[in-house]
Amino acid sequence: MRNSGPIARIMLSDDHPFVRRGLRNILESTHQYEVCGEACDGIETLELAKSLRPDILIIDISMPSPNGLEVAKELHDSLPEVKILFLTMHDSAEMLQAAVAAGASGYLLKSDDEKLLVNALQYLTAGHHFVSPSFDLDLAHQLFQ
Repeated sequence: MRNSGPIARIMLSDDHPFVRRGLRNILESTHQYEVCGEACDGIETLELAKSLRPDILIIDISMPSPNGLEVAKELHDSLPEVKILFLTMHDSAEMLQAAVAAGASGYLLKSDDEKLLVNALQYLTAGHHFVSPSFDLDLAHQLFQ
């Protein structure tokens, strides 16, 4: 790990300002991540991500037009180097599969412990995938093959 400067530039995308503020506080308290931008809907997310080119986009699935899955697909097609971490309330295997199909590198639940957020970002920064421990490990491995 580097001793100075952020490890990764993170962009936040969630339609709830309270959630974005909380994420920013968690990330900035680690002194490892720079929050380079925030967006509240799909259109703003796409525009800002294409302009800022963050290392990692943390995005919710349930967002106003277009939704997070649609944003992830478009962003993955146009900027495949941007890693996408879904942070969502959707704890179904079907949504996990849809997120991976859309280009996700990681999938975390809003009900997970906040420490897992930093773990997920470390995995993504190192070039690995991360899935909430709430999901079956074998399923996660199959999806990212």
